[in-house]
Amino acid sequence: MMRKGLFTASVGMLLLASSALVQAKDFGTVKFATEAAYPPFNQSTPGGKIVGYEPDMVAEIAKRAGFKYEIVAQKWSGMIPGLVDGKYDAVIDAVTVTPKREEVVDFSRQYTVSISGFVTLKGSAVDTLPGNGEVVLANDEAGMTKSIDALKAKFKGKTIAVQVATIQADFLNKYLADVATIRTYQAGPETFADLLNGRVDAVMASRTNLNAYVKKHADTVNSTGYGFSGGVLGQGSAIAIQKNNPELKAALDSALNSMIKDGTLKQLSEKWFGENVAPAE
Repeated sequence: MMRKGLFTASVGMLLLASSALVQAKDFGTVKFATEAAYPPFNQSTPGGKIVGYEPDMVAEIAKRAGFKYEIVAQKWSGMIPGLVDGKYDAVIDAVTVTPKREEVVDFSRQYTVSISGFVTLKGSAVDTLPGNGEVVLANDEAGMTKSIDALKAKFKGKTIAVQVATIQADFLNKYLADVATIRTYQAGPETFADLLNGRVDAVMASRTNLNAYVKKHADTVNSTGYGFSGGVLGQGSAIAIQKNNPELKAALDSALNSMIKDGTLKQLSEKWFGENVAPAE
C-alpha cells in the first residue's frame, strides 16, 4: 500500500510539473513600445535611456513572469496602430482602457487609477479654475453639468492644449469645443512649452503627468480646477496588447496582481508620483 501511495504521489507530481511547463510559455523577448516623453510615466535621459514608473514596472513584471524584454520609443499617435500591425508586442504609455480602444486591442489589468485635470499659467486670465480639486465622475450627471457649465464660462474664447489622440482630447472635443479652441500636439511636452510661452491658456492631461510638471515649475503654473474620471476618460491605465494573445495577458495580469498584493506597485507609485495611484486588489 505504501509503494502504491508513493507511485500515485509521483504520478501526481509529474502531472503538476507537466502542467507548469505548459503554462510557462516561452515568450522570447517581449517588445514594449512607449513614448519616452511622458514623465513621470516614462521619459528619455540625455544618454538615451528610457526611465520612469513604467520602465521600472516592466522590469519587475518581466522578472516575475520570467521573460526577457526591451522597451522602444515610438510616437504616441502611431503607437496603437503599430501594435495592431505587430511592430511590437505591447504598449506601456499610460494608455487608459476605453471601450473604443478595446475594439482593436486587449488590455492587462489596470495598474493606475485615472483622473484628468488642467494646468494654467499663474497670473493669467484663467489662473484659478472652478472646482478646487474636486473629482467628478462621468456617471454623476448633476456633477458633470455643474462642472462643465462652470468651465465653459471660464474657458469661453480661450485656447486649451492637449496631446493628439488622447482621452483628454476626446473629453475636450465632447464638452468644451463649442466655447474654446482645442489645439492638439504630437507630444505632451509641446503642450507645456506653449503654455509657458503664452500661446495657450491651459493644458489638459492626466493629473499624474500634470503634478510632475507643476512640481518642477511651481513658480509659474497651477494644477487647478475640477478633476474628471470615467466616461470617455476611461477608468485607469493598463498595458495594451494585441488581440487574441491570452498567454501574454495572463502572464502580465499575474505579475501585476502579485505586485499590487505585496505592495511593490505602491512603492513604485510613491517613488515616481509622490503618491499612491496603484489600484486596490
